[in-house]
Amino acid sequence: MSANPIKSILFVCLGNICRSPLAEGVFRAVLTEQGKDQGLVIDSAGTGGWHAGQEPDRRSIAVAARHGVDISGQRARKVLPEDFSRYDLILGMDNANVRDLKALAPQAAHDRIHLYLDFATGKAVDVPDPYYDGAEAFASVYRMIREASDALAKRLGASASPTSGQASSTM
Repeated sequence: MSANPIKSILFVCLGNICRSPLAEGVFRAVLTEQGKDQGLVIDSAGTGGWHAGQEPDRRSIAVAARHGVDISGQRARKVLPEDFSRYDLILGMDNANVRDLKALAPQAAHDRIHLYLDFATGKAVDVPDPYYDGAEAFASVYRMIREASDALAKRLGASASPTSGQASSTM
């Protein structure tokens, strides 16, 4: 990873309806809570485009809302080729996402792609996909993402704001 300051982050999962929109929303909330909300571009996307244009999974919306985070305005989108030059940091929710991202990315962008929990907390584990599970799986994923978001904000020393980027899924 480059020594340049991180000004933009893209969170990525498979379909951009469960984990990555939750990570986008929770990280925005963490930055706001910590008063570090000035200029950081944050977005989310999926490696697949099956859900493009759809709102996040109702269970992700519900678990976020229980914690005071509104992700209902986000819309799923697929990772675009230009995302690899647009974002300083691209965080895959699981190892399969990271492999898929590296397969799509130009070689020059590989150093920007990381496993989310490994980059944020040093724990090289996946954020599991809760799609086929129940509410407790979504609650567990929320807790993992919240812990990682706190750690990521601390690691970045983020003094930038969660404003929407050109490719924002909240547009």
